[in-house]
This record gives sequence, C-alpha cells and structure tokens, in this order.
Amino acid sequence: MASQTLQSVPAEPSPARHDTRHEMSPEDAARRDAEGQAYFDKVMAEDSRIEPRDWMPPAYRKTLLRQISQHAHSEIIGMQPEANWISRAPSLKRKAILMAKVQDEAGHGLYLYSAAETLGQPRDAMMQDLMDGKAKYSSIFNYPARTWADMGAIGWMVDGAAIANQVPLCRASFGPYGRAMVRVCKEESFHQRQGFEILLELSNGTPEQKQMAQDAVNRWYAPALMMFGPPDDDSPNSKQSMAWNIKRFSNDELRNRFVGMMMEQVKVLGLTLPDKDIRFNEETKKWEHGPLDWDEFHEVLAGRGPCNAQRLERRREAHQNGAWVREAAAAYAEKQAQKHAEKESAA
Repeated sequence: MASQTLQSVPAEPSPARHDTRHEMSPEDAARRDAEGQAYFDKVMAEDSRIEPRDWMPPAYRKTLLRQISQHAHSEIIGMQPEANWISRAPSLKRKAILMAKVQDEAGHGLYLYSAAETLGQPRDAMMQDLMDGKAKYSSIFNYPARTWADMGAIGWMVDGAAIANQVPLCRASFGPYGRAMVRVCKEESFHQRQGFEILLELSNGTPEQKQMAQDAVNRWYAPALMMFGPPDDDSPNSKQSMAWNIKRFSNDELRNRFVGMMMEQVKVLGLTLPDKDIRFNEETKKWEHGPLDWDEFHEVLAGRGPCNAQRLERRREAHQNGAWVREAAAAYAEKQAQKHAEKESAA
C-alpha cells in the first residue's frame, strides 16, 4: 500500500542463513560479493526474479523488508474497520461477507509475513515493532468508519486503490513477494466488488441512503488517493524500488490510473467524486486530480491521525488475548516434532 518508512529492520542479512563472510577471508568475501552483484545485475537486466537464497545487496534486502513488512502490518491493522461493523451489518449476508473479508485480510498478512521472514527477519520481531509503534502501516487505516456506507467506500475505494497498487507487484523482482501478491489480488477483487455493491444499493435507495453513500465517498476520496504514497518528487523510496523492479510504476502514475478507474465507475453509482479539478489531459493521455493535503498525510503517518492510538491499542489487546493460542500451537508443534524424532530413532 502507501509508501512509508519502517524504522526497525536489519541493515544486514541474518548471518546464519544469508551471510558467510565470517567464514571467509576478506579476499574471498570480496570476490563472492562481486560475483553476487554481477548475478544480481543480470537478473535485474533480464527482468527476472531474485529468490531468498540468492545473493542480494544489503540495501535491496532492507528495502524489501521495509515494504513487505509494512504491507503485512497494513493488512492486519486493516481488518479493524470491517471487524467493528460485523455485529452492526444490516443483514446476515452482509455479516458473512464482512467475516470472510476479515479472514482474507488475516491471510494476506500471513502470506506477507512469511515472505518477509525469508529475508531473515523473524515474524515476532516484526509484530513487536508494530505494537511498539516503531513500524509503519498504510495511513488509510487511521480514519474512522462512521456509517454502513463507509464499508462500501472502503471496499470500492480503499480495496480498489490496493488492487491498482498491488497488481503490478505480482511482477516484483523478489520471488516470494510476487507470488504472495498473486494470491492477495485474487481476494482483493472480491472485496472491491462487495464494496461497490453496498454503495450501489444505497445510491438506489432512499434519498437519505444515497446521501449517506455520497458522504462516505467524500470522506474516503482523498485518503484513498494518498494511499499510493507521497508525490514522486518527494518519494526517493519509490524511485529506488522501481530501479530494482520491485515496483513497476511510480506513485503518481498509479494514483492517476486509479482516478481514471473511479471516474468511470462512479457514473454507474450515480454519485460524484469530491474533486472539481479532475480532468483528462489530452496531451499526456492521463487523468489528473486536484491538490491533496499532504500535511494531513504526514500528520497521520507521524501517529497523530484520528484513530492511530485506537488501532494500535486494539492490536496490542488482540495480541495479548491470543497468547494462549500461540502457546498451545507451539506446544503441539513441539510434541509432534518429538514424536517424529522418536519414530526416526526407532527406525
């Protein structure tokens, strides 16, 4: 999702798995790095993929850890708005859909944490960074969902922005990340369709329901556009990710594409986007939007958004309440491993 900085990631790979320089002479280590860099450059030039056991520059590994872990955190925190509405959804069908969506988001987080773990960062450490407030996640999830129409706006606009950002990530140069995104995108398309359906039902309902839908679109429009990250001129992380074929398009290009998608779909809804400056530039053949409040974006990222404190507190509470599940799972895994070892020794 949006490009933010993860503050707690190792600058170097885990020695036990990825770095054998402590066993090499300086000359051998230098030769190994030179060969590894040559292979890495070849993979980038061929637009192919790097796998976890391949040599990679420390800065590439650090960038991946920042991006993948913040993406995983965003999925986990992003469950909260929908979870808060499960008991208040207007029908059993809608409750079931929200429950399925929450389960999907949890699965997305697990896919992404697993991808990040292949880079040498333990999941427990990533989760602790999140709960300690050291790790970043998408700014969009620090806004409140006030009405049922917000569930529609989140599905249509927020999940729609996520799809626009994530589909190109299926071709990311790091294999585990790209493969995880293929699975994620299949499920995100379901989420967007459900959100669109909620808004369509409301916009075709009573005047009050249509106005509620329009108000939700008005509230979520700017935060959804800011999900793609800061403008290109202020986003060095994005430029470097594109150079390494992690990202395929710049923040502004993805944002403008998404505006074009919404302009066609909002006509079907019978609603409007709250931006009088939206226009199609005939010269560049791209959609353009009005100015966004980037001061607000940075305030939210700094932890001063409407729901920052609440989101993290709920995450800490859920983590503490789930301790017994993790302990039971660990005990079961240990017991199974012991049984397997006994069978092996008996054989």
